Amino acid sequence: MSVSSSSMCGGDAAGMKSVVWFRRDLRVEDNPALAAAARTAGEVVPAYVWSPEEDGPYFPGRVSRWWLSQSLKHLEASLHRLGAGKLVTRRSPDAVVALLQLVRDTGATHLFFNHLYDPISLVRDHRLKEMLTAEGIIVQSFNADLLYDPWEVNDDEGNPFNMFMPFWNRCLSMPYDPPAPLLPPKKINSGDLSMCPSDDLIFEDESERGSNALLARAWSPGWQNADKALTAFLNGPLFDYSVNRKKADSANTSLLSPYLHFGELSVRKVFHLVRMKQLVWSNEGNHAAEESCTLFLRSIGLREYSRYLCFNHPCSHEKPLLAHLRFFPWIVNECTFKFWRQGRTGYPLVDAGMRELWATGWLHDRIRVVVSSFFVKVLQLPWRWGMKYFWDTLLDADLESDALGWQYISGSLPDSRELDHIDNPQFEGYKFDPHGEYVRRWLPELARLPTEWIHHPWNAPASVLQAAGIELGSNYPLPIVELDAAKARLQEALSEMWQHEAASRAAMDTGMEEGLGDSSDVPLIEFPQDLQMEVHWEPARVTANVLTTVQKRQDQMVPTMTASLNRIETEMSADLGNSVDSRAEVPSRMHLEPQTEREEMIRSTGNAVRTNGIHHHNNFQQPQHRMRNIFTTSVSEASSSWSGREGGVVPVWSPPAASGHSETYAADEPDVSSRSYLDRHPQSHLMMNWSQLSQSLTTGRDVENSVQPNFIG
Repeated sequence: MSVSSSSMCGGDAAGMKSVVWFRRDLRVEDNPALAAAARTAGEVVPAYVWSPEEDGPYFPGRVSRWWLSQSLKHLEASLHRLGAGKLVTRRSPDAVVALLQLVRDTGATHLFFNHLYDPISLVRDHRLKEMLTAEGIIVQSFNADLLYDPWEVNDDEGNPFNMFMPFWNRCLSMPYDPPAPLLPPKKINSGDLSMCPSDDLIFEDESERGSNALLARAWSPGWQNADKALTAFLNGPLFDYSVNRKKADSANTSLLSPYLHFGELSVRKVFHLVRMKQLVWSNEGNHAAEESCTLFLRSIGLREYSRYLCFNHPCSHEKPLLAHLRFFPWIVNECTFKFWRQGRTGYPLVDAGMRELWATGWLHDRIRVVVSSFFVKVLQLPWRWGMKYFWDTLLDADLESDALGWQYISGSLPDSRELDHIDNPQFEGYKFDPHGEYVRRWLPELARLPTEWIHHPWNAPASVLQAAGIELGSNYPLPIVELDAAKARLQEALSEMWQHEAASRAAMDTGMEEGLGDSSDVPLIEFPQDLQMEVHWEPARVTANVLTTVQKRQDQMVPTMTASLNRIETEMSADLGNSVDSRAEVPSRMHLEPQTEREEMIRSTGNAVRTNGIHHHNNFQQPQHRMRNIFTTSVSEASSSWSGREGGVVPVWSPPAASGHSETYAADEPDVSSRSYLDRHPQSHLMMNWSQLSQSLTTGRDVENSVQPNFIG
């Protein structure tokens, strides 16, 4: 026998009732959806639906789920103080179905929520509006995550920008300023929700509790704590931000990115407060502090651009946005990938960064750039693998910002860093960690090494290594690959890429092949099976009326010395037998001119494997003696001494002072309130041709110097 909605959830047929759907907007201040619902003078039902299955492979990592759980508790307490009975929570593999049922249960006539701009959310939101409108429910959505909605910012011809600097200049010169942040509602009347059921949301299992407990020592989730963090930054590190933001061995960044990702902090509030500081310092003639504000606002602009890019090009987290990158022969090597993420590459700054990420879920933005650049350019692993691992392990994991950062590093954007330039981790170490304190904190086995050798221990005299207790190849690995060899291999790969691109273009010109810019037919290199073993879940199931998900995430646990040693010894024995490196082969129908010496060697060995429908050849295999030397101990619960101001944020980039304008991407005028998102973006799966770019944008050092990594840190 069914129960009426009014008796189940206290609905009142005579009064108006609204449901406010919280997502990545977990705050009561400057929340347009909540404010609109409160203005209706009816009953307001605040709701949160946990449906991570909808995100496919981007299931939230351990530290992200911990933050979310704490933020929801803080939000519920805030709503309760405003008069709301509780935050109604639902667990479902389909958020639309859960919301539709909630609206029916409560007898609501309105649904309010704030926009998200990733393709999954846009399609889901459109479906939600269609289904609820068909039942006579009024649905309204608002911008709470950006200064301007993506469809508000276009060039003079009305087309989307495809380079950051013109986009940000247009944002700063808009005829109207971003709206001022809204105050919290004075009161929220939710009516009687005592009979309205809520599902228990399970964000961690027993194996994760110990690691999560350490996070609370360094972080305080929640929108009110976000406000405190913003105030602390404005009154402290912002003043010298332009000078100190690159120092990895100290805490000089804002640490605001997790608060911004979960919507605990309004980006409009950040923008207005920083602009006010900038005006004060400008009037005082403090040009250095004024420049600090300019740089920090630019990082806010990069966050805006990440959503803008994702909205106009929903394939950006999967496909390169420049067509020729589809031909780059990535090395598909899970063994090398494992050494990178466990901090066993033999390059101290890279290893220290990966140890910190494993232990704390956090990385300074400059270290993120170092480890991701090493991943893409030195190891030449597929950039999506690195982005996925960042997603699984970062406290502030953000798909749009991470996609922007990794596309930038891999040279996949019109104004990104050139792919053929390799940053030397040794030089980067002395630039961002000049005294070696960061390396010593996360690589205790190198703690006694003098600063002179801390970033290149392989060059240290034997007597220095012996005095420091270091045995290279035993308690700290030799470099996994020499930089000179990596540079040569990268140049060879780039040459191969351009040859295949030219052959494909010639075939297209003769009518033998179509659609060079169409990325829909390019098979993705699948995520490593080993990574899926570390981060996987069983399908959601109902147990005692609670929808649960079973997870296993070994790489997201805080490491201990004993566990790490056992794990490394086990993996080493397996890795030595599976150390085949392979590159993604271009489709066999493409016949190139003269074969290189490497191709002849590959043909003679006949050593090929297959990944996701693409052939991959073994053309980079470490000698057995080198592989045996790649062994290192892990940091022993170093996160227990980690403080809240020792980190940075997502690797994105700072734009040039001036940048040329290039041809724009093709996209229809957006309208999130009508028409299917896919219908409105018929060319959203297309990649750009390099030849279509403005002639003022050149390859080489000009591009590399025009854009530098930055962050909202």
